[in-house]
Amino acid sequence: MAKAANNSGANLGFEAQLWAAADKLRRNMEPSDYKHVALGLIFLKYISDAFEAKRTELLKEELADAEDPEEYLAENVFWVPKAARWSRLQARAKQSSIGKNIDDAMLAIEATNASLKGVLPKDYARPALNKVMLGELIDLVSGIGMAEEADRSKDILGRVYEYFLGGFAGAEGKRGGEFYTPRSVVRLLVEMLEPYRGRVYDPCCGSGGMFVQSEKFVEEHGGRIGDIAIYGQESNYTTWRLAKMNLAVRGIDADIRWNNEGSFHKDELPDLRADFILANPPFNTSDWGGDRLREDARWKFGVPPVVNANYAWLQHIYHHLAPNGAAGVVLANGSMSSEQSGEGGIRHDMVEGDAVDCMIALPGQLFYSTQIPACLWFLARSKKSSNGRRDRRGEILFIDARKLGHMIDRTRKEFSDEDIARISRTYHAWRREPDADAYEDEPGFCKTATLEEVTGHDYILTPGRYVGASAAAADDVAFEERFEELKEKLAEQFAEADKLTGLIQKKLEEVTPNV
Repeated sequence: MAKAANNSGANLGFEAQLWAAADKLRRNMEPSDYKHVALGLIFLKYISDAFEAKRTELLKEELADAEDPEEYLAENVFWVPKAARWSRLQARAKQSSIGKNIDDAMLAIEATNASLKGVLPKDYARPALNKVMLGELIDLVSGIGMAEEADRSKDILGRVYEYFLGGFAGAEGKRGGEFYTPRSVVRLLVEMLEPYRGRVYDPCCGSGGMFVQSEKFVEEHGGRIGDIAIYGQESNYTTWRLAKMNLAVRGIDADIRWNNEGSFHKDELPDLRADFILANPPFNTSDWGGDRLREDARWKFGVPPVVNANYAWLQHIYHHLAPNGAAGVVLANGSMSSEQSGEGGIRHDMVEGDAVDCMIALPGQLFYSTQIPACLWFLARSKKSSNGRRDRRGEILFIDARKLGHMIDRTRKEFSDEDIARISRTYHAWRREPDADAYEDEPGFCKTATLEEVTGHDYILTPGRYVGASAAAADDVAFEERFEELKEKLAEQFAEADKLTGLIQKKLEEVTPNV
């Protein structure tokens, strides 16, 4: 354990070492409870380190006052009162009063930083929380970034926070998936949309992973962080708090709203028109209160069914796009072919309205919360030629990525860097972006389809229908993959059967028997 605590972050895999050590300290504590204990301390260490780095700079300046909170707030650094500084807590880590000391520190930080009010966890003094474990966890967190320079230390703490979010999502299983989208899926969305500058929005932002990856993308591609403005909404108060801390640890300034009614019933940003929207809404939500929103202006392509929110999310997101905006949305595979409760009609109108830019079928086992196969919808407000991209009106790109990804443990897959690059390069080539490769259809992987072709498939948007088979023989495909394909085809055939049954019944009703 000491080895992990002293690891400054220079070695590969240090996040995993820290996670293993921290998880061992958890003992019998539930991950859902321990999550807030551990993440709260990492957050506290981060803002204290950032404060101390700025304080050191101010002490070197003759005219600066190192104890003036305004000096820190002007540089987007949180003011940390003396009683809340990490060095003080670390010195008291072995005392029985450490829980109360941490709670007092959190309260003091909230009192002097308005943006953190109501965000930080403040239940470390509860009797059920083992104080020995708490002291050991403080010692573990104290070692993060100690041997690094100030900026490097803050980056390491941000990486640890992000890694721990993923670790807790995995430990919590289905519940964890409610606040965390797997990093490789978020990276794919970001690499596809390339949010260099403009307004980035997520109407169900979870713990803020979409925003963190967007900021990373800008940094890694030589852009300026100030060129993007971030907006989000979250209905779960606990998850909203995680998002606020996650973004603060990364030094990301964002407008993240919370209310318990959610984006459908209390849209906190009704006038926002975003340049980029990235979202992973809850799959197939049946109790979203759609019966109270039948006349809503957001339903441009048709009133979504009250029994499933998938097409409500798609239309809410499309409604919030700027004139040249683009969106990437994670949804269950059923959204691509469902004919139930009018969903087929909405999909028909979205295709005819040229709202759909690209569809991607994902491999199974990517998500913590569900084994339901998922897909990515990419929507565009305008597919006309702009910013060097070609005119794509009347076309949709289909990508079948089900054979990509690799297992990272017994239950979950992840995209590799090469997988993400292959998919995103295909999309950029198809849009004919500057410096992109020339696009070509690839049997079994990608296909550009015309509106006429999509019409011929009754507006079903399952990529497997369009990309065809690859050159590989069927015997080379794993049984599990063939089984998933067969299940999807069966679901589509059931949907077609339902449609035909309804048509036959309608025709029968029109027939007047001779008496």
